[in-house]
Formats: sequence, C-alpha cells, structure tokens
Amino acid sequence: MKVINLQYYAQLREQAGMGGEQVATAAASLQELYDELRVRRGFSLAPDALKVAVNAQFSAWDRPLRDGDTVVFIPPVAGG
Repeated sequence: MKVINLQYYAQLREQAGMGGEQVATAAASLQELYDELRVRRGFSLAPDALKVAVNAQFSAWDRPLRDGDTVVFIPPVAGG
C-alpha cells in the first residue's frame, strides 16, 4: 500500500466534501487511483475531462504511483 496526498478543486472538491485528503491505496497508476476515487467519493467526471498533476508537474494517466506522491486532479474551469 502507498500513501498518496490528494488535493481537490472545483467540482471534485464539492463532490468529495473536502479540499484534500491522504489515502492508502494499492492503485498502481493515476488511472487506477481515479477509478478507485470515483467509487469512494462519487466523482462524476470522466478521466478524459480532467488533467492530472503529480508533485506539481502535469502527468500522463499511466504514470506509476509512488508512496508519498501529491496528486491533483484538475477539472475543467467554467466562467469567463
């Protein structure tokens, strides 16, 4: 199990009911982690609607997770 630090913004923050959390996960990739969180937190956005960053750098969904990573799922921004 890895411990991952998560930060949520906009719609994901609203759906999670919090701005962030620390989770223990067996997920091997960002895609697997988001799939797990969709079930756990009820996220409605599909992965292709999001960008993802790890340790302050944009990343591909197939990037392997490492213990202690900080992950931010970035939803589309509305407004103008």
